[in-house]
Amino acid sequence: MTAVWLLTGGFVALALVWLRDRLAGFSAQRPADYADAPGEAMDIRRHLNGALEAEGVIYGPTGRVTSRFRGDFVATWEGNTCVLHERYLYASGVEEERAWHLTLGNDGRIRATAADVVGEGRGRQSGPSVQMRYRLRLPEDKGGIVLNATDWMYLTPDGTIVNRSQFRKLGLKVAELVAVMRRKEVV
Repeated sequence: MTAVWLLTGGFVALALVWLRDRLAGFSAQRPADYADAPGEAMDIRRHLNGALEAEGVIYGPTGRVTSRFRGDFVATWEGNTCVLHERYLYASGVEEERAWHLTLGNDGRIRATAADVVGEGRGRQSGPSVQMRYRLRLPEDKGGIVLNATDWMYLTPDGTIVNRSQFRKLGLKVAELVAVMRRKEVV
């Protein structure tokens, strides 16, 4: 009887956590939530354009910081298509590069591809925010597994972009990234 109660109680607890995340957590956000937000709307053709820099941290599944990084980006737009080159330097000394290929539809929808993205990412700009969802394949030296990623970028009044991303496997959060991006000062 005790084992059945523990199994049932554990299932109920997991179900409640899952419901909380889906109804009130990070995953519950929708682009429409920000459509009428006050302030300047984000236009990725303008706000993600030219030379940008970023600083951020990555949290592991326990909530502790597992990595810190700096990023240098260059975004080049031709009409509604963009190549966004990203170069990251981690506190460990590891360097990574990625090139995103973005297409912005007239309705604010975004399609995105990159070498480590499985299939095509999809997103939407709405008010001062952008949401992207995609499947990210980790490098082989990190297991080669595929994670479900959700990125949210929020435009602040001074033009800085705050990026928060969560990475999940089998519905469980395995990492979270928080970064600040701004135009790179040309000296």
